Amino acid sequence: MTYLNRHISRGKWVFATLGILISLFFLWISFRSLDPEQVLANIGRANFALLLIAALVYFIGLTLISARWHFVLRSVKRLSTFRLLPLVAICYMGNNVYPFRTGEIIRIFLLQRNHKVPVTKTATTIFAERMLDGMVMIAFVFLGLLLVDIQSPEVRRVAGIATPMFLAGLLVFFALATRPQVMRWLAKTFVRPLPSTLREKALHFAEEIIESLEGMRTPADLFGAILFSFLSWMVEAFVYWLVAFAFGLQVGYPVMLMTVGVVNLAGLIPASPGQIGVYEFFVSTVLIAVGVFDLDAKAYALVVHMVIWLPVTLVGGWLLLRQGLNFGAITHVDRLETQLESEMIS
Repeated sequence: MTYLNRHISRGKWVFATLGILISLFFLWISFRSLDPEQVLANIGRANFALLLIAALVYFIGLTLISARWHFVLRSVKRLSTFRLLPLVAICYMGNNVYPFRTGEIIRIFLLQRNHKVPVTKTATTIFAERMLDGMVMIAFVFLGLLLVDIQSPEVRRVAGIATPMFLAGLLVFFALATRPQVMRWLAKTFVRPLPSTLREKALHFAEEIIESLEGMRTPADLFGAILFSFLSWMVEAFVYWLVAFAFGLQVGYPVMLMTVGVVNLAGLIPASPGQIGVYEFFVSTVLIAVGVFDLDAKAYALVVHMVIWLPVTLVGGWLLLRQGLNFGAITHVDRLETQLESEMIS
């Protein structure tokens, strides 16, 4: 490993450690004033059957996410939703248990290995998905602020900071995606000072990105990607709502839409894998702001997090084993990243 690689690797682990510390801080401020026995007793009163149904419904949302990826990826390679679904589940598992969004790296690797889709093109479609997610989260937060009487300064602060960032990124992304000639001009401008060999490789890399964004210029694919983005996250909000029923909480579906939006926008905050601590803090903050008792909100936040975290992590782990990778693919992710980086510049 070169000095530069060692420096980058060290920086990543410093960032991961910072995320864990931030998660611990949010866990502390969320639960410091509560009796753990009371929280556990509150959790024990939840309707287990409804929690099980919510966990099953979550996989419907995961299927819709896979359908969204089908539309985003279709200009690169046509793959059915059900061929993509196992890769999405593995991706979620990787993101849930390991830092640096490792699940995305494994998803890129498996799509290249199993379906011969170029690494650069897959990475670009995943970036497009993140932009679509940001659009949905912004819409959910704005809808929630319109329909729900909420006075929480924390919620409004997240919305006020994250919304302009995502909107700016979204506008730039769609502007560039729909104007390939502008992207080509920008690429040529930026690589002009490079030596000829590097310049050719950089232009080739940029061209692959431009081609992989072709789906954003096809009305049918763009409509499908946006539609399934909203549907998938609406199903996740329905999962939140089912868990609320399991606790007997009297909250409306718009509150759950806003909760999903806020907690995902809060994903901009560095945290441990699975957003532990940060997730519980913002979910409970939204519920407390609409009148749910503190103890009920905190118990709910812990359980809904487990409902959306544990089943997909178990299923994703099983599917990873079926891919012949075992969990060494997670613990030795640096090797996967090195392989992917070499393919991107070759």
